[in-house]
Amino acid sequence: MLSIFRKEINSFFNSLIAYLVISVFLTLIGLFLWVFPESSVFEFGFADLESLFAYGPIAFLLLIPAITMRTFAEEKREGTMELLLTRPVKDWEIILGKYLSSLALVLFSLIPTLIYYYSVYNLGNPVGNIDSAAVFTSYIGLFLLGAVFTSIGIFASAITRNQIVAFIIAVLLCYTLYDGMARAASVNFWGAQANILVKLGLSYHYEALSRGLIDSRNVLYFLSIIFIMLLSTRLVLGSRKW
Repeated sequence: MLSIFRKEINSFFNSLIAYLVISVFLTLIGLFLWVFPESSVFEFGFADLESLFAYGPIAFLLLIPAITMRTFAEEKREGTMELLLTRPVKDWEIILGKYLSSLALVLFSLIPTLIYYYSVYNLGNPVGNIDSAAVFTSYIGLFLLGAVFTSIGIFASAITRNQIVAFIIAVLLCYTLYDGMARAASVNFWGAQANILVKLGLSYHYEALSRGLIDSRNVLYFLSIIFIMLLSTRLVLGSRKW
């Protein structure tokens, strides 16, 4: 698994993918946080990072599928997938190696945003007038959301050899799980079951973590989705033996 992890990380940083994804993410969040009047800290006069955690999922919705679309699809297109599967490594090791390397890139894109936290912290009146506990749990929620999106992207890449198709499938699945459930629940059809449908969506649990309290049920929900998507990827790879 470690050899695959190192191979994927080197592949990311030897190309423009890692630098492009991190740069685009930081630029988008920076624009929403400091420039655009609808969400700028200077316009609202509140020392918080609400823009980061409100628009971060939207940025991840597009950027993470761009990271993961090549993980398995490129291997299949270039014909190296068969060679990889014949190596003395288990399917789970291949999946986890590719998953963790993609997740590491997501983490690398989040770490520089701590500069934004430091800036807002010092802009407070008095200095430090910011709800650090809420910021901390929001970071955890955003990272877990990124982890779920990554697992979905890995699954989407495993079911096709076309990277563009993998990207589109990943975006659709991520959007459906993140915001699609809540929008479907708003339709006057479900009745009393609408609340259950809302709670099945990622946005419900993500927003719960953003309130400053870590609830084990929310964390367990994220981990369960990650496990289901990675298990689905394992079934796709295992289908070659059927």
